[in-house]
Amino acid sequence: MSLLIGTALVGACQQPALAAEEAVRTPPAAVKSSETGLQTAIFAGGCFWGVEGVFSHVKGVSSAVSGYHGGSKGDATYKAVSAGATDHAEAVKVTYDPSVVRYDELLRIFFAVVADPTTLNRQGPDRGTQYRSAIVPTGAEQARVAKAYIAQLGKAGLWQSPIVTKVETKQAFYPAETYHQDFMAKNPDHPYIRRWDQPKVRALKALFPDDYRAAFRRG
Repeated sequence: MSLLIGTALVGACQQPALAAEEAVRTPPAAVKSSETGLQTAIFAGGCFWGVEGVFSHVKGVSSAVSGYHGGSKGDATYKAVSAGATDHAEAVKVTYDPSVVRYDELLRIFFAVVADPTTLNRQGPDRGTQYRSAIVPTGAEQARVAKAYIAQLGKAGLWQSPIVTKVETKQAFYPAETYHQDFMAKNPDHPYIRRWDQPKVRALKALFPDDYRAAFRRG
């Protein structure tokens, strides 16, 4: 099924899931981030609408931009990436203030409510390498913290299946088309958003009330 959004034909991220996946109460990170000053991080966790939607409700996040990580610039289009043969991942670049929310806390939120780390190249109804779950550190400190947290979660036994989320080397990030930006805020009644992504935001509020911001931070 394809849905017409404005003048853009959406060919993926469009299958309404029967229900959102169950959130997992992830533990605080044993290894804390020591970043200072405004930072950026990249997260891939299936359709970028929901990833962006969750982080846009996190205190300390000043920007969450949907886009394509990896691959080439010429193929960084929704049509090409949706075909699954460009090596891109649908991803979100998050800008945040570590004095409000640390990187390890963003990781905790990601694994708790954003993506299922045990499904390879799949999140909910979306399948293909472009929907893989991946952590993309933008520096050595983030890489150190991300690897430590994934190892910690692997030992915690929170999921029945092993974690397949990878820590990927940072490559180019290409912002997605304008109609994808702030998609949840612009299209709250979209079937996919209502059935798949709004439950993730509700889980964020329930599990991380101190980090939850009611207003959607656009941009």
